[in-house]
Amino acid sequence: MIKKLFSKASSITAAAIIIAVAGLLSRFLGVIRDRVLASRFGAGDELDVYYAAFQLPDIVFNLLVLGALSAGFIPVFMQFLKDEDKTGYRANEAAWILVNTVLNIFGFGLLILGLALAFCSQWILPITIPGFSGDKLEQTIALSRIMFLSPFLLGLSAIFGGVLQSYKRFLLFSLSPIMYNAGIIFGALFLTRFWGVYGLALGVIIGAFLHMIIQVPAVIKFGWRYHLVFDFKNSGFLKILKMTGPRVLALASNQINLLIVTFLASFLPLGSLAIFNLANNLQSFPVGIFGISFAVAAFPTLSKAFVNKDENEFNQTFLRTVKQIMFLIIPFSLLLVILRIQLVRVILGAGQFDWTATELTASAVGVFCLSLFAQALTPFIDRVYFARQDTMTAFWVSLISVGINFGVSFYLIRYLGMLGLVFGFSISSIVNFILLIVILRFKVKSISFAGLVDSLLRVSLASLAMAVVAQNVKTILGLVVDMNRFWGVFTQGAIAGILGLVTFAVAAYLLKIEEFDYFANGLKRRFLKKVKVEETNMQELG
Repeated sequence: MIKKLFSKASSITAAAIIIAVAGLLSRFLGVIRDRVLASRFGAGDELDVYYAAFQLPDIVFNLLVLGALSAGFIPVFMQFLKDEDKTGYRANEAAWILVNTVLNIFGFGLLILGLALAFCSQWILPITIPGFSGDKLEQTIALSRIMFLSPFLLGLSAIFGGVLQSYKRFLLFSLSPIMYNAGIIFGALFLTRFWGVYGLALGVIIGAFLHMIIQVPAVIKFGWRYHLVFDFKNSGFLKILKMTGPRVLALASNQINLLIVTFLASFLPLGSLAIFNLANNLQSFPVGIFGISFAVAAFPTLSKAFVNKDENEFNQTFLRTVKQIMFLIIPFSLLLVILRIQLVRVILGAGQFDWTATELTASAVGVFCLSLFAQALTPFIDRVYFARQDTMTAFWVSLISVGINFGVSFYLIRYLGMLGLVFGFSISSIVNFILLIVILRFKVKSISFAGLVDSLLRVSLASLAMAVVAQNVKTILGLVVDMNRFWGVFTQGAIAGILGLVTFAVAAYLLKIEEFDYFANGLKRRFLKKVKVEETNMQELG
């Protein structure tokens, strides 16, 4: 078991399966987290405060950590592992010097910035949430100050995670979000009994620490030893820094999208921000499982292909991954639309979370689903650019999407309330994706879309068959089970969902969808390999 934690993924699909399974567990814990929060606090002031307090610490993490690592760390670190350093260091030695340099400089910078922003939050937050005042604003400021320790811990964790991804060791990297959610749940279940909503903030810090510490043993195993190095002239660090600028600006626009939501929601009725975030968490479930998992799994392969100037491998990886993501996200988008009421009621419908909040959250989930395909593919398309060491394109495209989000949201909230925010988010996400694809086609002439339209048509037909079955089963069961009880709603949603997915699998097989065969064969190979290993172990024990 311990050996398996450090094992290398044999392919992009294998890596994606590892990340997806771990992501599924993490999302499951995230669902439990949201259910606990909804049950304990309801869609009211305290959850509004909690989510608003997250904004500034989350912006720091996403801009300064993910901005550097998603764009530059992995490609540069892999280059250092491949080549001998110009200063005479061996490849591995130079790579670990780079890791320590990034750890120290970014870690120290995040710590100082966090302390500075914690001190200044009393002036910053009234600007970002002008609709909050009095005790609600003061509580938000206090929670935000506690949470400013999390970017420092998650920043160190992200660097360790970048090392593990570069070595294609995805399991421990994928388990870290599980630990993060576990920490938040611990805070929600136990610490809130003593400190109320402040226990949630302490749970975030505990989760961030667990997120980091679980990855450290594997990084040590690969040869890392900590040294106090502040080499600002390190060539790898300078290259990462150069690539970070545009990526930070691109992520800044994404964070501005969230600030727009927070800003506008602060003028909407009580609980609007909480409902937006709860719906966003639910709809992002398939994005994390299918979109992020394949994006993360494919990134090292894309980076290596670009470093080796292997355009054929680069293009094949691109097309294969796009098809696989679309094969998975299209049916789940339709299924989520059909079963959105059941999903929201089963997951969140407890305690203070009433039927009105359920209906509004389900409506938001339905609108979010319009852009699920774009949200799932964008992280991968971004990494296609990053692997080619191009971070400017994503910045300009995201800047355009910010303007669209603000304009559409500002206009629609007058007529649709909170749903106007969701429409703005979805429309801007679709535009962002379309622009990235169009620009990629012009910038990289060798990129091929061969067979993509045919694949999409087949997947759409299989998904349509699934939708018909799921909708009819849901309607019939609604007349049979007690819809006023938890188990009635759960039974209706579970059976309709399972039969719908079975229908999709059968239709995909009959339509000879290549991605279905590829995915099924990959699972079969992994299962048979596991069975053989277990048989060998039993023989050795015998």
